[in-house]
Amino acid sequence: MKILYITNGVSGPGGLERVLSIKASYLADAMNYDIHFLTLNKLSDELFYTFSDAITFHNIIATGNPIQYILKYRNEIKKIIAKIQPDVITVCDDGLKGLFLPLMINKPCPMIYERHVSKNIAIQKDQLSAIQKSTSWLLFKLMDFGANFYDRFVVLTNGNKKEWKLNNIAVIPNPLSFYPPEEEISTVTNKKVLAVGKQSFQKGYDRLLQSWKIVQDTHPDWELDIYGTISEKEALPELAKALGIENSVHFYAPVKNIASKYKEASIYVMSSRYEGFGMVLTEAMAYGVPCVSFDCPYGPSDIIQQNHDGILVPNHNTSTLANAMLSLMNDAQWRTKMGATARANVKRYLIEEIAIQWDNLFKSLI
Repeated sequence: MKILYITNGVSGPGGLERVLSIKASYLADAMNYDIHFLTLNKLSDELFYTFSDAITFHNIIATGNPIQYILKYRNEIKKIIAKIQPDVITVCDDGLKGLFLPLMINKPCPMIYERHVSKNIAIQKDQLSAIQKSTSWLLFKLMDFGANFYDRFVVLTNGNKKEWKLNNIAVIPNPLSFYPPEEEISTVTNKKVLAVGKQSFQKGYDRLLQSWKIVQDTHPDWELDIYGTISEKEALPELAKALGIENSVHFYAPVKNIASKYKEASIYVMSSRYEGFGMVLTEAMAYGVPCVSFDCPYGPSDIIQQNHDGILVPNHNTSTLANAMLSLMNDAQWRTKMGATARANVKRYLIEEIAIQWDNLFKSLI
């Protein structure tokens, strides 16, 4: 079966790129799918993550004013589709153009939309004005309208499913990036807390630093490492300095071997305001690292079983987030037990399990 993925790009260090590298490579190598990727305005062949050599990449260039851009985008996509003749097209583009693609190209074959983020990605402030609320409402209506033109609309969690009023919706979670052997997992003895993700409003690192201030007042010997694309706009080093925690908080750019960082950590913390899934939680769990997370919309509550393989705290409650981290810091035995349970429970996200769900979906559409 020939599958065409349409996405803005697969070169970067983000979660979407990681997921596609794992999923598409497995479909190509283990399940003999003929996989093609169509990217937009790709300027380099260098990829942050490793994709199977069996995958074929195509790139289109679209520039100019909005009308020229959309026309070029549509026409170039139609040319590639005519050349490839895919059995199924799956779109991974969280913008409006992605949602309206079936209309733009007259849907030449069954089409799937993969939604990797929450609808809340459109909201970039904690407090919205009346105009911003009206704009968001209109945007969400347009998104719902476009989503109906797909044969299947795939979200990552049951929580995400609640965001959409659709009859064509399905839930397929992200696969695990890795599942190390027992001898490679974390000992959860290092006094180190880990967070992974780009610096942005969504990831809520400003809230995490507020929580870490509380932690540091009683546990100054613990350290917080944050890995992700650096954003000067977020001004996180300045905030850390203002809080007096700059000596115990470390900011790092993305690294390819993030697995080694999970191995060094004893607690993983997620401070996101909203998520599409929270793949970093499953990655940490695979390494036997207990997770503490805001119960944000959506993802963490699908992954974490409360006080069993992780800890969920009310969204926005920074003091409760701090207390959850402190509870694990103060109880090494509970930390070890929770990490072991997390490692066992996360097996349901192994690529072998997730690929079967995609295989069934593709076959059902043709």
